[in-house]
Amino acid sequence: MKLGLSIGYSGAELRLPVDKVLLAERLGFDSVWTAEAYGSDAITPLAYLAALTKRIRLGTGIMQLAARPPASAAMAAGTVDALAGGGRVIAGLGVSGPQIVEGWYGQPWGRPYWRIRDYVAIMRKVFERKEPVAHAGREISLPYTGPGALGVGKPLMPILHMNPRLPIWLGTGTEANVKLTAEIADGWLPLGFVPRLMPMLRPWLEEGFRRAGGTKGFADFEIQPRAEVAITDDIKGALARQKPRVALYVGGMGHRDKNFHKEMMIRRGFGEAAQRIQELFLAGRKDEAVAAVPDEFCDEMALVGPPARIRERYRAWADCGITGLTITTEQPEAMELMAGLAR
Repeated sequence: MKLGLSIGYSGAELRLPVDKVLLAERLGFDSVWTAEAYGSDAITPLAYLAALTKRIRLGTGIMQLAARPPASAAMAAGTVDALAGGGRVIAGLGVSGPQIVEGWYGQPWGRPYWRIRDYVAIMRKVFERKEPVAHAGREISLPYTGPGALGVGKPLMPILHMNPRLPIWLGTGTEANVKLTAEIADGWLPLGFVPRLMPMLRPWLEEGFRRAGGTKGFADFEIQPRAEVAITDDIKGALARQKPRVALYVGGMGHRDKNFHKEMMIRRGFGEAAQRIQELFLAGRKDEAVAAVPDEFCDEMALVGPPARIRERYRAWADCGITGLTITTEQPEAMELMAGLAR
């Protein structure tokens, strides 16, 4: 099992947990992952960490598609990969949600399925550098010829010779987009994953591999969900500390009628709780929304408790068919425990 460390995005002040990242590398972790919402970006911290590390892979979990055109995303990922010595960057991509796409980036929500497909195709063309980059897509085309165009754009060849096989992973969760991920991406950052969902998700992935023409399969495709890890005798307290984040995402990180985190909670069998959390959060009753998050929902997507409990519950993750696990933790001892379990 490959281990990743998530450091997420920054709060009001940017403080990279450099010591934690260096510990992860010493312990044999395979990757470190940044994120972005509407504050710190996902790429810049990786450039800083590239200078301080030697081996660990550097992943964006995720770059939001609306934040930058696909050629720009490819330039950023390829540049950091070159700075890091090559072969270390993973370009993790995702669509975010319509509130951020339209409210923060000023971009149309459009048709995410086709936007993802076009975006990945263009990035691959930039990385591979076989010919000047052109693409006639349903959502994104190069050169641009839409409203406001002068009509003088031309395909360009990337100047920088980037890693032609720089891996692209997708953060997806809907059936259509999971199938698309298996078809066009090198890896999957599954949203809302817990081990018991794999029997439902596996056929979606197999269908995506089939659509790729039989050239792909589980043997050459990485699957890396995320779990919070905490060593503690106070299990209930550890679960309670997860609930504000769950309430924020299920209740407020999306529109009432379009919230992927709420949909993930419903898929996992917590539909009544998801509806209640959203109602309370949007009514401004945030403390009640937090209290409405079930312990069971948090527990099955985390590894918390004494070391013996974590070891026992880790087996479900290790045996479900994933290739890696990205953890979030504030405890060096938890990182050490996970490194031992993953060996």
